[in-house]
Amino acid sequence: MSPLAFLLIGVGAACGAWLRWLLGLFINPLFPAIPLGTLAANLLGGYLMGIALGTFQLWPSLSPELRLMITTGFLGGLTTFSTFSAETTTMLLRQQLGLGLGTIALHVCGSLLLTWFGLMTVQFLFQRG
Repeated sequence: MSPLAFLLIGVGAACGAWLRWLLGLFINPLFPAIPLGTLAANLLGGYLMGIALGTFQLWPSLSPELRLMITTGFLGGLTTFSTFSAETTTMLLRQQLGLGLGTIALHVCGSLLLTWFGLMTVQFLFQRG
């Protein structure tokens, strides 16, 4: 790995983590019983990953360092499987089965759906032909 890629991944990860923290800071107080900041981070990350995938398909000459900064760095720092896992496990331990299972469905299905939607957004905006 080049020193530039190493640096850009770190910069991207820091920016993604800061955004995740801000989402939690501002969104979680709205519904304290439900960690919506983590959900927002994961759904936004899924959508942005779809946009990134679509963009990389349309412009394959984009530098590998830029791709790493966006995907591994920024989106890796923004999205959080570990926090989602901890929050969901806490719900299940509190015997909040419905909330826990709903959280799992929202994070997993929502992220996949929004990744697809992000990809479709790029295709719609930049259709060739």
